[in-house]
Amino acid sequence: MKPQKIVTRHTEHGFTLVEAIMVLTITAILGAAVAVFLRQPVDAYFDLNRRAALSDAADTTARRVSRDLHLALPNSVRAVAGDSRCIEFLPTVTGGRYREQGDSTGAGNLFTTAASITALDFLGPLGLGTASSTPVSGDLLVINNLGIAGADAYAGDNTAVIASVAGNTVNLNPGKQFLLGSPTRRFQVISSAEQAVSYVCTEVGVDAAGNGTGILWRMNRYGINPTAPSTCPAIPANTPILVQNLSTCQFTYIPEVTVRTGLVSMRFGLTRNGETVNLFQDVHVNNVP
Repeated sequence: MKPQKIVTRHTEHGFTLVEAIMVLTITAILGAAVAVFLRQPVDAYFDLNRRAALSDAADTTARRVSRDLHLALPNSVRAVAGDSRCIEFLPTVTGGRYREQGDSTGAGNLFTTAASITALDFLGPLGLGTASSTPVSGDLLVINNLGIAGADAYAGDNTAVIASVAGNTVNLNPGKQFLLGSPTRRFQVISSAEQAVSYVCTEVGVDAAGNGTGILWRMNRYGINPTAPSTCPAIPANTPILVQNLSTCQFTYIPEVTVRTGLVSMRFGLTRNGETVNLFQDVHVNNVP
């Protein structure tokens, strides 16, 4: 007998070209459908994050400027006529009540307008609100700033240079004869490290990419100018930036909105990637010296 040959058949499995094309087509359709449904919530998420970041930047800016203005020397806020991009004021670091009458013996360094004062006693601790600070040599003591001739801190009419503080006595050098006393017997102190402060906006607008081009700067340590500014000042090098991407920036000051206070109105618009957040805030400034 002849040996029989064993034949093994191999069956191959796979996809035809038509089947592969159908799978790719169905996958593409499903992917497009998923993208359509997911795009809107994803875009909304990024839009919400962008708006939140813009709102936070605008709110932080307004709070910082408001805090400075609340500590401004009474009647020291001044704006540039016809230009709402800047505002200037004298910031105070502390203050207190001075003694105008002595004890039963008449002893003490008392306030008077009759002669030059080289030392002045104050009552209780120094401080403005919750803040407290001890004046240092070179700081300016101010009494009864009315912002008018004879009582204008910018002109030095009612300011004296502090030499030292010992106990409850402020020593002045040189001595100063004040023309007027404070109705509430108060004095304020301007820091020699700060001097005058200006907030200045520059290059406000929107570029082709939909981003704000403006910058808000905080200027200080440039001295105290007796003449009110006629234009917004130029920005020197190394000036701190408070916020960028401004599309709107306006400061308006009304000095006598009430008998005791002035009103600073601020408007900030921040724009990024075509998204804009606007913030408007009023700040009441105490003008009682």
